[in-house]
Amino acid sequence: MATNEDFVIGRHPAVAALKSKQAVNKVFLQAGLKADALKEVASLAKKKGVIVNQVPKAKLDLLADGQNHQGVVLAVAAYEYASLDDLFAKAQAKAQAKAEDPFFIILDGIEDPHNLGSIMRTADAAGVHGIIIPKRRAVQLTSTVAKTSTGAIEYVPVCRVTNLVQTVEELKKRGVWVFGTDMHGTDFRKWSAKGPTALVIGNEGKGIAPLLKKNCDEMLTIPMVGHVQSLNASVAASLLIYQGFTSRGN
Repeated sequence: MATNEDFVIGRHPAVAALKSKQAVNKVFLQAGLKADALKEVASLAKKKGVIVNQVPKAKLDLLADGQNHQGVVLAVAAYEYASLDDLFAKAQAKAQAKAEDPFFIILDGIEDPHNLGSIMRTADAAGVHGIIIPKRRAVQLTSTVAKTSTGAIEYVPVCRVTNLVQTVEELKKRGVWVFGTDMHGTDFRKWSAKGPTALVIGNEGKGIAPLLKKNCDEMLTIPMVGHVQSLNASVAASLLIYQGFTSRGN
C-alpha cells in the first residue's frame, strides 16, 4: 500500500469511506455550513476517532482541486489494491449465502477517471466481485475515481496487474470464461454470464488490445442503429454488466 495521502471528496463518498475499513487521517468540514449530511460525517468521524477540522470554503476548494466537495473532504491513506485471490475470496464469501460464481470486470486501458468511477458504481450495484486493471497506461484509483463512484470504491475490490494477457490465462486455468467486447461478435442480449465469468472492456478509443482479444473465449457486441456507432465506455460497460447480472438470475 502506498504511503501518500489521497482525498475523498463529497458527502456520499465521505460517509461511505467512514463506514468502511478505509484508513481516514483527517476530516475537513466547511465552517458555518449546516447540513444533516455533514452532521453524519462528523458523528462517524468521532466514532472512528478522527479529528474534525472546521475550515473555510477556500481551503476545501484547494483540497478538492475544483471538484464539487459539498462542504466535506477527507484525507485518507492511498487506496489499497486487492490481489486476484482477494477477488475469488469475495466471490466465495458470497457463495456461501447466495451460491454465486465469480463475476469479474477487466478494464483494458481505461484512461478517464470518470469512466472508471462510473463503472465501479455499476459493478457494485450489479454484484460484481472485483475489477482488474493494468498498472500501466490506465487510470488508477484516485480521488476523482472515488468521487465519481459515489462510495462504490469502498466495496468493489480492484486488482492491479502487470500483464492482462497473463492474468486472463490465469483466470482461464481457474475455470473462468472470458468474454471481450468488439464491433463484431455475438449480440450481447444473447449472452449468459452464468458460471465463473470475466468481462473485458476496452480502451475508450482503441478498444481491446489484439493479443488480449485473441485470448478471449468469445466476443460480444452491442447492436446500434444510430448515426454515431459508438458508446461511452462506462455506458457500454453498464449495459453489458446488467445483461450479465440479469442472465445470472438476479
